[in-house]
Amino acid sequence: MRIFFLNVFLVYAMISCQMRNENPVSNHDTIVVNDTSVENDTLKNNEDFSYLPTSTTNAIYKHKGYAFSYVEEYEQSEWVAYELEDGKWKYSELERPLFEQDPIVKTKSAKWQNYKKSGYTKGHLCPAGDRKQNQELYNETFYTSNASPQLYDFNAGVWNRLENKVRYWASKYDGIYVVTGGVLTDDLETIGREEVSVPKYFYKVLLTKDKTRMIAFLVPHEDSDKPLYEFVISVDELEQKTGINFFPKLNDATENKLEANKDYKGWSFN
Repeated sequence: MRIFFLNVFLVYAMISCQMRNENPVSNHDTIVVNDTSVENDTLKNNEDFSYLPTSTTNAIYKHKGYAFSYVEEYEQSEWVAYELEDGKWKYSELERPLFEQDPIVKTKSAKWQNYKKSGYTKGHLCPAGDRKQNQELYNETFYTSNASPQLYDFNAGVWNRLENKVRYWASKYDGIYVVTGGVLTDDLETIGREEVSVPKYFYKVLLTKDKTRMIAFLVPHEDSDKPLYEFVISVDELEQKTGINFFPKLNDATENKLEANKDYKGWSFN
């Protein structure tokens, strides 16, 4: 009888070990947001991770130029987060690479072929234009984990206007934290064999590095000539729509004040 139970225990232990090994979230390439611990040697560079949002999947990865939370169900990131400092987008003459799968995503990010003849562009979440310091950082933005299906007129239109405004604010306020992504829900159109979801809305959340200003935008996925201030919502509202807690490491008083605010005038839209 003892031998029987010993064999059962060993089988259970082997199965448990195998399940842990198959878990797509590995301590070798994830950041644990709740205690901001950094597990990968490539992340141990004293960078401030306090600006990272929570993840609905606990699959948070970090490249040199940005962090992201990947959602396999939708074959894209629910958010991409990065710091943007004045002048980091002003270098040019870099060779533009092709999009490819992200080598650090355990569940494998979507193949670029899903976008072929879909009617949608591979829309950058962290813009390539925000990572022109060198070729390596620029190339990182061309992983499909940093892409979401976007209509060309949206990508080149209102979304591009917002990206340019973010660069202006990064210069004006001596650097900002940026969190951006598509709103991922179960009723979305999909493209390609891997069924990459097409968001109906895209968002950006900005926080100045001195933690005194915060603003959020929720932009319908369509061409628009509306002024950017018409897309401003409170971060509280955006958190309800996405299930994501943005900037959870802020102290409660600051977080409650900034996330309830929709005062776009303080950001100088002119």
